[in-house]
Amino acid sequence: MEERLKKIKAFAFDVDGVLTDGGILANLDGELFRTFDSKDGFGLRMAAMHGYKLAIITGGRSESIRMRFRTCGVKSEDVYLGSRDKMEDFTDFCSRHSLTPEQVMYFGDDMPDVPVMLACGCGVCPQDAVQEAKEAADLISDRQGGKGCARAVIESVMRLHGTWSLDIQEYKAKF
Repeated sequence: MEERLKKIKAFAFDVDGVLTDGGILANLDGELFRTFDSKDGFGLRMAAMHGYKLAIITGGRSESIRMRFRTCGVKSEDVYLGSRDKMEDFTDFCSRHSLTPEQVMYFGDDMPDVPVMLACGCGVCPQDAVQEAKEAADLISDRQGGKGCARAVIESVMRLHGTWSLDIQEYKAKF
């Protein structure tokens, strides 16, 4: 597994159930609200600061998702909203950044994520993922979705690469 993790140059994520706990609130106008873990957000920022490519591939359609992850260093064009064929969007992300699937770690929690989890370099799911995602995963986090699952795994990979360090001046300049 360590050799596979050393090849990782990018991280891609589903949102609901991975970067959130899966709960969604809606107001009377149909606007949806999600809660994100700030530690996951910091993990994405650290990865972005150290040159890792980041993607969001979600069935969610709210522009608030794009806005949230722009603050974490994800480029707008790498946020795939309304994804119904996650493999197609994953392939596009890899192609646009000259990445092979083996260089990408993908975080998913449900059945639409399984094809990407099987195709990528390392498929990760939170502890509370559905059984199909657990069976497809190379790593199952000891944390639930939306509770620091992404941060813990990103940090582990970056520590393995020797890139987990914070330059506060660079952080202030970028974020």
